[in-house]
Amino acid sequence: MCSRTQAAEWIRAGRVAVDGRVVRDPEFPTIAGRHRIAVDGRDIDAAPERHYLVLNKPRGLVTTARDEQGRDTVYRCFDGAGLPWVAPVGRLDKASEGLLLFSNDSEWAARIGDPATGPDKTYHVQVDRIPDAAQLAALKAGFVDDGEFLRAKSATLLRSGERNAWMEIVLDAGRNRQIRRMLNAQDTNVLRLIRVSIGPLALGELAKGAWRPLTEEELRRLT
Repeated sequence: MCSRTQAAEWIRAGRVAVDGRVVRDPEFPTIAGRHRIAVDGRDIDAAPERHYLVLNKPRGLVTTARDEQGRDTVYRCFDGAGLPWVAPVGRLDKASEGLLLFSNDSEWAARIGDPATGPDKTYHVQVDRIPDAAQLAALKAGFVDDGEFLRAKSATLLRSGERNAWMEIVLDAGRNRQIRRMLNAQDTNVLRLIRVSIGPLALGELAKGAWRPLTEEELRRLT
């Protein structure tokens, strides 16, 4: 129905009732199928239809439902679609682009985002130098940054020009802004960063800013 932040606001505002009694504590425990939850006097569906979407996120949008600074968010891409509430599965920062999943199935989203069991994420990254074998090896060996161990599962050179190059970097446990942090530590600036696949799901020919539902076969292969 809404984001977690919005839900907490609704609860504190007294708009939510459990078994007919208004509850203002967002941490109040309930059990699906046992407790009746209503918003503004209307019972909510305990088992809504599940939606699984893929978006080609454009650069310049933030991955959030509501931005305190008034910046455009990824939800602009869904304007007029009449979709129920769907949440991002993972994040892409404002300057990054490419494949981003959305769903209202929180258990599925947790499995996709789990570093231990979730699929690898593949990125194509344009940088302002030509990486050599030592730099690629260092990305795969990893290092500690701000208390976090950062490493790439793989890092390869795709193509290069006179002053910049494209790399393919695969992560199996993504941290906040991980690729940018790893490359910045090597005095390398990221010019573009595109997520091109999550596990077997490839971005393909999906246009910038466009979205589509996942097929049953794609869902099966992802999970």
